[in-house]
Amino acid sequence: MIRHIVCWKFLEKAEGSDRGENLLRARAMLQGLRESVPQVRQLEVGIDTVRGARSWDLALVATFDSRADLEAYQNHPAHVAVVAFLRAVQSDRCSVDYEMPPS
Repeated sequence: MIRHIVCWKFLEKAEGSDRGENLLRARAMLQGLRESVPQVRQLEVGIDTVRGARSWDLALVATFDSRADLEAYQNHPAHVAVVAFLRAVQSDRCSVDYEMPPS
């Protein structure tokens, strides 16, 4: 299994909305991928509540059965549309993908 983690920092204003509105919109869009992309096994999205100096604004944690499933997710039209929005509202992004040990 593959775990896919992404964190974003958002611009204060973008796409005609403020940071808070864009965070809510992004969270809803990302959560919608659970239903749109059949390769997603688990998906969790959270907005940071601490807002500390080291905090990121939004986090996604998703699980896939294989690397091929992760690649299918990344190329799925629903995901591509979400990525386009996120690129317009983010100031920074980081990610990590790792193979989970068998349980």
